[in-house]
Amino acid sequence: MAEPKENKDQTTSQSSENYEGWGFDLFPERRGTYKPNLKNILFQGRGNENLERVKCERKVASCLNKSPLVKIMMGALRRSGCDINPSRHIACELCDTSVHGGYDPIMNQVVICQNTAVSKGTIQGVLTHELIHMFDNCTRKLDFRNIEHLACTEIRAANLTHCGLVSSILEGHSSIFNFRKKHQDCVKHKAVISVLAVRNVTYEQAKEAVEKVFDRCYADLEPIGRRIRGKSVDFELAYAEAFLMGYD
Repeated sequence: MAEPKENKDQTTSQSSENYEGWGFDLFPERRGTYKPNLKNILFQGRGNENLERVKCERKVASCLNKSPLVKIMMGALRRSGCDINPSRHIACELCDTSVHGGYDPIMNQVVICQNTAVSKGTIQGVLTHELIHMFDNCTRKLDFRNIEHLACTEIRAANLTHCGLVSSILEGHSSIFNFRKKHQDCVKHKAVISVLAVRNVTYEQAKEAVEKVFDRCYADLEPIGRRIRGKSVDFELAYAEAFLMGYD
């Protein structure tokens, strides 16, 4: 991922052509206006989207002000000259129930799923994960139509934000005795699943792309600087060390 930096404003950098199979079906508000029908209202509890959105936006604002990891990512984007305005580049929307959020490279927007990401902890995780994609899109020669580029940014997001000791053990990817060895397996698994969620490819194709770029993308810890262990002091340490990478 250590490639020359260019074209800081990526809002229109990705072509909107052939975006079928990019996972936009998981985000119905991305390509049109969602309108709940009677079935949605009666059996799925829909019809309260505006209230959900307000609650989501308040929690996003809280994370932007208080979360060490989110603050690192926002600072890194600004310091790198990336176009980042929360009111423009972060959106709370209704999503498919299988996802909590996403990154739209065409619109250069982070999507927080207001109907599934309901806790501040979940929103913090989604924000950090998707802002890593935004950071990669801005600071690298990233083409989301290239499955290897997509695999690389998914590896980085899983490596920096998801595969902590507790979550890795609970999901069966490691134990307290082999955590160092199996952490990579957790990252690979998360990356493959993420690629499959947004691209119409086979499991074998997704796994091949992840394996091909894994070593260099796994080693790239920018801009957080360390792998975060859940419920540890790593959050505060990463924020305190941000100045070392020029992202304070």
